[in-house]
Amino acid sequence: MRVLAAMSGGVDSAVAAARAVTAGHDVVGVHLALSAKPGTLRTGSRGCCTVEDSHDARRVADILGIPFYVWDFAERFTEDVVEDFVAEYAAGRTPNPCLKCNERIKFEALLDKAIALGFDAVCTGHYARLSQVDGRPELRRSADLAKDQSYVLASLTPEQLRHAMFPLGGSLKSDVRAEATERGLAVAEKPDSYDICFIPDGDTRAFLDAKLGERPGTLVDDETGAVLGAHAGVHGFTVGQRHGLGIDKPAPDGRPRYVLSLEPVSGNVRVGPVERLAVREIVAARPVWPSGVALTGTVDCVAQVRAHGGTATAEATLVGADLVVRPAGELRGVAPGQAVVLYRPDAGGDVVLGSGMISATR
Repeated sequence: MRVLAAMSGGVDSAVAAARAVTAGHDVVGVHLALSAKPGTLRTGSRGCCTVEDSHDARRVADILGIPFYVWDFAERFTEDVVEDFVAEYAAGRTPNPCLKCNERIKFEALLDKAIALGFDAVCTGHYARLSQVDGRPELRRSADLAKDQSYVLASLTPEQLRHAMFPLGGSLKSDVRAEATERGLAVAEKPDSYDICFIPDGDTRAFLDAKLGERPGTLVDDETGAVLGAHAGVHGFTVGQRHGLGIDKPAPDGRPRYVLSLEPVSGNVRVGPVERLAVREIVAARPVWPSGVALTGTVDCVAQVRAHGGTATAEATLVGADLVVRPAGELRGVAPGQAVVLYRPDAGGDVVLGSGMISATR
C-alpha cells in the first residue's frame, strides 16, 4: 500500500512510520505545521509542532530512507481546533482539543489530501488497535491501557478508519522506546508532549482570559442560592473543579466545594459538595458509530467520559437524534462539551461501540 505517515517528531510516530516501512509499504513521511509561529508551541515536554519537532521528524525519515514533506495546516488548525476550543469554553462547555484535532485535522483534512494524492492509508503513532469483523472496522483499546487513545479516536467514521493505520496498538510504550533505540532513532528518549499543544505553559485560564477578556459573574451555592464570591468569567472553570475557585470562606460543614455547573448567560458558577457531581443520565448529541452499526434498543456498555479514567458500566439508548446513557455505577464530574465513548462489555470492554458529544447531564 501507499502509506502517508504523519510524523510529529516524537518517538511514537517515528516507530509507527518505521514499522510501516518494515511491513513493506510504500511510505512517505509528512510533518504537519500547525502554528503560524512554530517556535511558540513547545516548552520542554509541553506542546508540540515546533521547528525542532519538524527537524526531528526529518532526521527519522532520512534514517528510514523515505521521502519527507512539511504541510502547512496552521490555518485549518486555528479555525477547527483553537477557535473551537475558545468558543466552547465561552459557552460553558469543556472541550477535548485532541479529539477535535484527530477528527478535523488528522483524519479529515490530512486524510482527504492523502486520498486525493493516491495514498491508501494514513499511519499515525496513536495507541489504539484496529481489526476487521465482517468487512467492518472495529476500533479497540490499546494493549497498553496506560497509553490508550481509543477515546480520542472514537469520533472517527468507518470510512476514515478503513484508511487508518495504528501500528503501535499492540505494543507497550516501553517496547516502543526500546525499538527506537535499536533502530538508531535519536527521538528514542525524547519526552512525550502532554497537556494542550497550543498552550505550552499549561495555563489554560490565562490563555482563555487573553482570548475572551473579563466576563464577570458570581459563584453561587447550589443548595442555598447564596452568593459566595465573584469571578472573571465562566471560561475559567470546568465541572468537577475543586481548586482555584476563589471562595474565601469554607462551607458550613467544612467540606470542600466543587464546580457543579456553568451558566454562561447569567455568569453563574454553581458550586456544592462532591455528592452533587454524581450523574444519573448523560445526553450526547451527534453520535458516531466507528464500526458503522448504530445502537438498536437499549444496550449494556462501559461508558467513558474523560480521556483518562471516568468509566462506569451503563445502559445506552438512542432517543431521536441523541444518545442517552444511564450509568449503573457512579460517574462524577461529567462536563458538557466532553465526549462519552461506549465500549462493548462482552469484548473485555475494549471495543468501541460509539461516541457522542455530551450536551447535558441529569
